Amino acid sequence: MHQTISDMKQNTRLWGLLLFWLFSWSAFAQNKLTVNDIYRNGALRTRSVDNVNWMKDGRFYTAQNGADIVQYDVTTGQAVQTILDGKSLNINYSNYDFSADEKKLLLTTDFESIYRRSYKAEFFVYDLAAKALSRLSEGGKQSYATFSPDGSKVAFTRDNNLFFKDLASGKETAVTTTGKFNELIHGSADWVYEEEFSMAQAFEWSPDGNKIAFISFDERKVPEYNMQMWPANSLYPIDYRFKYPKAGESNSVVSVSIYDLASGKTTAVELGSETDIYVPRIKWTSMPNTLAVLRLNRLQNKMELLYADAATGKTKLVLEENSKTYLEAENFDMMVYLKNGKQFIWASEQSGYKHLYLYNNDGKLVRPLTQGNWEVDNFLGVDETAKVPLIYYTSTEVSPLERHFYRIGLDGKNKQQLTAASGANRINLSRDFKYYFCYNNSNEAPLNVKLYQVAGNKLVKVLEENQVLQKAAADFRLSQKEFFTFKTTDGTELNGYFIKPPDFDAGKRYPVLMHVYGGPGSQQVLNTYANGANDLWHNMLAQNGYLIACVDNRGTGARGEAFKKMTYANLGKYEVEDQIAAAKYLGGLPYVDKNRIGIWGWSYGGYMSSLCLLLGNDVFKAAIAVAPVTNWRFYDTIYTERFLQRPQDNPKGYDDYSPVNHADKLKGKFLLIHGTGDDNVHFQNAVALQNALIAANKQFESFYYPDRNHGIYGGITRIHLYQMMTDFILKNL
Repeated sequence: MHQTISDMKQNTRLWGLLLFWLFSWSAFAQNKLTVNDIYRNGALRTRSVDNVNWMKDGRFYTAQNGADIVQYDVTTGQAVQTILDGKSLNINYSNYDFSADEKKLLLTTDFESIYRRSYKAEFFVYDLAAKALSRLSEGGKQSYATFSPDGSKVAFTRDNNLFFKDLASGKETAVTTTGKFNELIHGSADWVYEEEFSMAQAFEWSPDGNKIAFISFDERKVPEYNMQMWPANSLYPIDYRFKYPKAGESNSVVSVSIYDLASGKTTAVELGSETDIYVPRIKWTSMPNTLAVLRLNRLQNKMELLYADAATGKTKLVLEENSKTYLEAENFDMMVYLKNGKQFIWASEQSGYKHLYLYNNDGKLVRPLTQGNWEVDNFLGVDETAKVPLIYYTSTEVSPLERHFYRIGLDGKNKQQLTAASGANRINLSRDFKYYFCYNNSNEAPLNVKLYQVAGNKLVKVLEENQVLQKAAADFRLSQKEFFTFKTTDGTELNGYFIKPPDFDAGKRYPVLMHVYGGPGSQQVLNTYANGANDLWHNMLAQNGYLIACVDNRGTGARGEAFKKMTYANLGKYEVEDQIAAAKYLGGLPYVDKNRIGIWGWSYGGYMSSLCLLLGNDVFKAAIAVAPVTNWRFYDTIYTERFLQRPQDNPKGYDDYSPVNHADKLKGKFLLIHGTGDDNVHFQNAVALQNALIAANKQFESFYYPDRNHGIYGGITRIHLYQMMTDFILKNL
């Protein structure tokens, strides 16, 4: 076809525009990450299916969709009705719970966090049939509102006391009246129980709804810690004081009581003459009027299961475990009483790995249910309707780096793996054991959420695949993890991973930034997708020419009791030895510049990075410590004594590996960061290390975040923090 000069000019312009667009798209597609991208680019955020609640009829589940609560048909995955039109209520709720009969909803509004798990809020009760909304209480914000089993009442705590409300009459009853801030707490956990036993609510309805069991905390002898807070428009700081038992100091004296709603009588449960104990869990059994109480000694190496008679409060010992190191109360959370009223399932590390066991209600072992050199990660329930009852759980059997879903008969036979996809699989199992949501992610793929039918393990529907995130990851050239193992000088094999620059060249030598946490039972090296905030930051540094590495040292989890409890009574010793060994291993790789190895960590990881820089001063060039423990004498009783015993029992364990006592060894560049409002790892830790470094005439950098807690967040705080750390790395490593 004949073209005119005008046509040729027009085509040239079009080709120019096309080339410009292609160049621009290519440039965008290969954007480098920035700190702003990490916290403000919605495309980099993982999308999930949240607030899912299974209904009594296992064919349906509900999920929050904006302001609405929508019911879905499991068999089709399609919405069938809107149970609650949230826009019509004129309240903004953040969470919801059904009563057991599914006739009422408990809606959480005006949520206000207190510490890590504790909170208070305004609760509303919504009657689905009457379409009526009512405020739970007019007496101020409440905590942990919970329906009674028949849905006729709601129990809650407020101002350190326990209450319940009869929904029909509207009458509110105070179960306790003596609660007082920093003195007595009823039905809610004190600070140290909340933080270290992972509990905030400390009351439980009986199965018949006629009684409430609760734990009380007498804090009067617990020393106070005070934090100064600096409100923006105040001439003077506010002194906030709360009860915090540091290692070796007095704990709350705990008691357990049972309140009878009909008589209004409160019965004290007998816990023995020793008051320096812990009661980290209570649970109603399948036996009438019998409460299970977990009693733990101060050093947490003796655990006793007691049965309390609700009428008299008298107790009897049913089961006892002892350890040369420590026991973990959280294993009690896997305990389930069978509906047959004769047996219960119990989790224990007695074999050297965490497994499930079947016991008769009198405490006699029937049989182990799971066995092997791997660990049960989570117990999901037991289906007693099956011919041979089936138990469901997740475990590390495939690999310590993965989590998979299994079922096995209550006779310990016919084990079946239900998840095939590699990586971490989190399971939400329906109450009738017919369906489950699988939340899977791996190094190769971000979170995907799928609905399965248990029978035949049949896929019903894919609910989320995070395609937007996958595209953004490609556009930003995010690197996947590369896993490796190496052996320390004593032959211990450790797991680790790299995040390499997207244009990695094995012929070059790269500086390395190691990331560490390393605390007891923790795990950082997992076959999971690298898109959390830290992973994205690590990718950003990789794009700037750094090799990122992470190694799980001895003391971390998922590899059995011997590996995890190796660090008992000597925190810091073996963990630091392993991180130094890891740095030397990395330094011996042909593509690593051994003179440019740094390390960073937060909390226990900050303790580790500080100690690594000081004790490994010939290996590490720089370190960042965020909110670190610098002296275990400053930390709380439950956590610290579990791993170190009391300072009175083991002073060397506290002092030999305190960064404060090694400040004179500093050679490299050090950045110390802390929030002044940290109720967990107190700002005192940073002050003590700073004073020691000054006394040793060592130069270092430090930064404090006013009034920020252990998480150091709020507004653009995280952007400020990570930009500061980025600048430090670029300048000093």
